[in-house]
Amino acid sequence: MIAINNLNYFIGGRALYENANLHIKPQDKIGLIGLNGTGKTTLLRLINGDYTADGGEINKSKECTIGYLNQDLLSFESKESILSVAMQAFEKQLNMQSEIDATIEKMEQQYSDELVNKLTQLQEQFEALEGYTIQSKAEEVLEGIGFNTEDLQRPLHEFSGGWRMRVMLAKLLLENPSLLMLDEPTNHLDLPSIQWVENYLRNYDGAVIIVSHDKTFINNSSQKIIEVENRDLIEYEGNYEFYLEEKALRSEIQQNAFENQQQKIKQAEQFINRFRAKATKARQVQSRIKALERMDKVDEVVDNNVSVNFRFTLKQQSGRYIVNLEHIYKSYPEIDILKDASAGIERGDKIALIGANGKGKSTLLRIIAGTESFEGERKWGYNVDVAFFAQHQLEALHLENEILEEMKQAGSNKSEQELRNVLGSFLFTGDDVFKKIKVLSGGEKSRVALAKTLISEANFLILDEPTNHLDIQSVNILIQALQQYEGSYIIVSHDRHFISQTANKVWYIEEKDIKEYPGTYAEYNLWQQKQQSITTSKETPKKEKPKEKKTAETQEEKEQKNKHKKLERELESVENKIADLEKEKKRLEDELAKPEVYGDVDKMMEVNQKYEKLKDLITTAQVEWDELAEKII
Repeated sequence: MIAINNLNYFIGGRALYENANLHIKPQDKIGLIGLNGTGKTTLLRLINGDYTADGGEINKSKECTIGYLNQDLLSFESKESILSVAMQAFEKQLNMQSEIDATIEKMEQQYSDELVNKLTQLQEQFEALEGYTIQSKAEEVLEGIGFNTEDLQRPLHEFSGGWRMRVMLAKLLLENPSLLMLDEPTNHLDLPSIQWVENYLRNYDGAVIIVSHDKTFINNSSQKIIEVENRDLIEYEGNYEFYLEEKALRSEIQQNAFENQQQKIKQAEQFINRFRAKATKARQVQSRIKALERMDKVDEVVDNNVSVNFRFTLKQQSGRYIVNLEHIYKSYPEIDILKDASAGIERGDKIALIGANGKGKSTLLRIIAGTESFEGERKWGYNVDVAFFAQHQLEALHLENEILEEMKQAGSNKSEQELRNVLGSFLFTGDDVFKKIKVLSGGEKSRVALAKTLISEANFLILDEPTNHLDIQSVNILIQALQQYEGSYIIVSHDRHFISQTANKVWYIEEKDIKEYPGTYAEYNLWQQKQQSITTSKETPKKEKPKEKKTAETQEEKEQKNKHKKLERELESVENKIADLEKEKKRLEDELAKPEVYGDVDKMMEVNQKYEKLKDLITTAQVEWDELAEKII
């Protein structure tokens, strides 16, 4: 569908791509990943035709259509309703509807067989294009990504930038292009909407390319990962979890090959230096020099995973209780948010506040922080120092300050070297610390604001959407920072991987009250699924069993139990099989790491082939296990 061959693209004197290749097939579901600044968005713009390549070719098939969601669409405005804007995706059907309406109007004035035939043909074509269902399709998608039915007739310009972006996403999904390119689509979605979009993309007929910092979203929506690295496009045939495993394996093989080659180079150089002056060895010396010149150098593996290399210090330890909310009431003119709600946060609580947009999550954070009016009582505990991070903190940065200067003004009394260490962990190294705030991107400003919040020595953090505008690497850094933070915090986030790694409690707002689940997000998720299952079973009407059929039903139950036991035995057998295969996989991985194997190309290829076959067997066994487990459930 799209073939990218020997792509070259330069910004100034810096190459973003050099001889990069990529083929996009009709139903590919691609997660495009890479460090900030490597050119992910640039690649999308090159494919879309916004930029022109400096070399190579980007060939598209004639029937290929492209839909591109990018942050520029935030500025789109219209006085039309959001339903009308979304329905602009059906341009052909809308034009035909206008023609049908005009024909009917004309017939009212001058009826003729010719007009009747024309109307019949138009209506048949309209029906073939599913024109009578376009409004229901638009409504389904808009409601799927979070809009209420009553919102659909409201003008687009009444909504904030984030909600407008949702409308543009809905329009793109309805257009159904051959290739759908989504640049950070989850930035403006809440958790239920993200899960809806995931499901939609999995069943999407065309190809999809996703750029996102949300690991879980990429993992659930992609079947192939393309990594932008070293000015090239590296392909991995699997989702994000597969990419992590395969990347580790490839890196290990590459590093072993690099070390093996370096040893050979060292030996050759020692021979050359030793016998350079001996005429009897001149031929061998020249042979080794030429061999070194012809050698294809193996690059050393560069570890791009940054570790947080500083410790957070708290100005003082708080008492047992951080804050208690008692009988809280909060409402806006058109909606009640909280009604007689109570909750408490204790020292050591790491809380994820989750739920759909519009439920009042950010309002609750502002109530806790004291920046939002409310009715009720908020009681602070002993020695509580608060730091509040929200997106408006980016606007509070001093644009003319250099990054290091901005950090010095955060009031932590840290030395310049300590601040440099902090900034290094947040990907600002060397002379980067002297960049002015005004030249930074949105993601870079977020990292500065987060770094300021985390060095404040506060023992209680309030964080509202801290992962917005961060890339995957920056999110990993924030996770590490929060995992070693010794204070307490409450976070609003829709990034499931992020909250699963940082929270030990879950809060959610339901029926205008604050509910708490005393466990991790993964545990909360399982609990929610069980609750939904119980609710569904209660809602399903039970059929009364006639008494006369009691004996027959008892026999049927016995057969069911026997069948169940048989499935359990089969499941156990497959589990043992997987365990044996995993042991063999580990043995082959150890063998691949041996010098005598990776130093021998033929031997390495032989072992690697066995390893790949084994992985296929494990995948097949896991599919078998899943099918059996589903039958048992």
